[in-house]
Amino acid sequence: MSTVGTDDLVDRLAAAIQARILSGEIPSHSRLRQASLAAEFGVSRTPVREALRKLQSTGVVVLEPHRGAVVRGTTPHEVREAYLVRAELEGLAAELATAHITDEELGRLHEAQELFRGSIETEIERRRSGEPPEPWSAENDWERANNLFHEVIQHASGNRQLLAAIAHLHRSFPRHLTWTALSRSSHLLGENVEQHNRILDALERRDPPAARTEMAAHVRSAGELVAVLLERSR
Repeated sequence: MSTVGTDDLVDRLAAAIQARILSGEIPSHSRLRQASLAAEFGVSRTPVREALRKLQSTGVVVLEPHRGAVVRGTTPHEVREAYLVRAELEGLAAELATAHITDEELGRLHEAQELFRGSIETEIERRRSGEPPEPWSAENDWERANNLFHEVIQHASGNRQLLAAIAHLHRSFPRHLTWTALSRSSHLLGENVEQHNRILDALERRDPPAARTEMAAHVRSAGELVAVLLERSR
C-alpha cells in the first residue's frame, strides 16, 4: 500500500471514530480496542493504531499505559473556555458577513430558520404529550437546520482562516450535548429560536455590531447550557 493510500485510510478511520465520539455514540471514558475497531472497519491494526494516535494529537482520546486508547472526557471549565473563544470567532464571522452576505444566502438562512423553528415546535409538542425528548442524531432536523444556519453565516464572512479556527473548536466537543441540554426545556427551545431570529434580523439590516453581539451571546448561552449539563451529570 502506498504512503498516500495509507495516510488517506488513517485520516478516514480517524474521522469515522471521531464522528462517533462527537455524536455521543461512543461515550466519554470508553476504551477503544484496536482489535475490535480493526475488525469492524475491515482493516489491520496498524492504520487503526495510527488513527488513534492522530486523535490523541487533537485531544479527542488519551493513550494510557496498559489500557490503550480511552475517550477523553470534557470538563465544564474546558467547555466554558472553548465556547468563550468560539463566541468571539462566530461573532466576528457574523460581523464580517453583514458586508458580504447575498440575497441568496439570506434566503437559505430563512429556509434554515423555518426548518429550525419547525423542529423546535415538534419537540415542544413531544414534551407536552409526555413523550421523551428526541435523541440527538446527525439527521435530526434541529441539527441539520442549526448547522446550515451557522455555516451560511460563516461562509458569508469570506475569511478562510476564521472558518478553520471555528471548525477546529467544533471538532473538539461533543455536538450532541447542546441538543441534550436544550431538549429538556420548552423555554430554552423557544429562546434558541428567538436567538436565531435576532441574528438573522441583524444580518438583514446589515448591522455589524448587532450581528456580532447577537451571535456571540447565542454561542455563549449554548456553552453555559452544556457546562451546566456536565456539572449536573457529575
